[in-house]
Amino acid sequence: MPLIILTGLPTSGKSTRAKQLHTYLFERIQQASSSTPPTPAAKYRLHLISDQTLSISRSVYDLSAAPAQHTRSANASEKDARAAIYGAVKRVLSDRDIVILDGLNYIKGWRYQLFCESKAVRTPSCVLQIGCMRDRARGVNEERLQRRKQQQQQQREGANDDETDTAKGGEKIEEEKENDEEGPYEPANWENLVFRYEEPNAMTRWDSPLFTLIWEDDEPQAKQVFDSMWDAIAGEARKLVRPNQATVQRSRDSGGDYLYVLDRETQEIVKKILDQQSDDGGDEISISKASGEEGDELVVELPAGKKVGLPQLQRLRRAYMNLHRGGIGLEGVGNMGPGRIRETFVGYLNDAFEKDG
Repeated sequence: MPLIILTGLPTSGKSTRAKQLHTYLFERIQQASSSTPPTPAAKYRLHLISDQTLSISRSVYDLSAAPAQHTRSANASEKDARAAIYGAVKRVLSDRDIVILDGLNYIKGWRYQLFCESKAVRTPSCVLQIGCMRDRARGVNEERLQRRKQQQQQQREGANDDETDTAKGGEKIEEEKENDEEGPYEPANWENLVFRYEEPNAMTRWDSPLFTLIWEDDEPQAKQVFDSMWDAIAGEARKLVRPNQATVQRSRDSGGDYLYVLDRETQEIVKKILDQQSDDGGDEISISKASGEEGDELVVELPAGKKVGLPQLQRLRRAYMNLHRGGIGLEGVGNMGPGRIRETFVGYLNDAFEKDG
């Protein structure tokens, strides 16, 4: 089942929309289960993965907070966080699971990696962009910073009270943290993430299909977008996903792959030339068009007045193989089976001998 990737500016409301989407999908699956008979959507399982569910601190995205220079890189902590997220997604992603990935997902290369992973398990993916004005998102972050500052102030004041008051203050702070699990970004870190943000592009396959919700969209508008997402990735409009096809060599036969046949056939012709030529040179060596078959259909015309040695033949054979390795440049000659290899190699040798003569 599909992978839904949320993306947007920091503190733009992604987690709020992710929870709305999770609720919508949960109700959709429940309806499918309660219908008689149950629809295919009833078999789906639902997962919400985010920095919060994996206990990843937002400080990992702060490049200014990186340790000393002897660490792997300035953004090593962010790479480790992405590795943890990638592992969590990969563990549950299948054709029976809907995975909502809530997070910045601001790097297009990262979204492409997730797209490839979903394609590998033959399940669709889509991107939900959360649109928000930069000033509004900055204001949300500043409010969270102020709220955190107040909580820290309350904690310091509670430390001067008696143990009972301290315990009560601690419980209050923990309750506030639970109610506001989305922590703020440091101002410099927030600005840096906004600067580095790479917006999705519906023209690229890893960002398609692309859906958008903005800050001002109300619940009916959100439901309309969620309905469109469901139709595109789980409904009748869902496209069949095929994994990347492995590259197939253009020329194979029952005797082995193309490179093996190329080596075998050219080696056999060289051996036949060495066995049949005379000491005086100028011979015409008959070569069968196919290995193991009777009938001399190809002729190698050796240069007159000198005997062709093994070093020269091997040089010509290696040059021919380098030109024709993988069938490059031979698209127009049809099937490069043993017969075609022998024919072109004999022609190559005759041209080379003619030039030397």
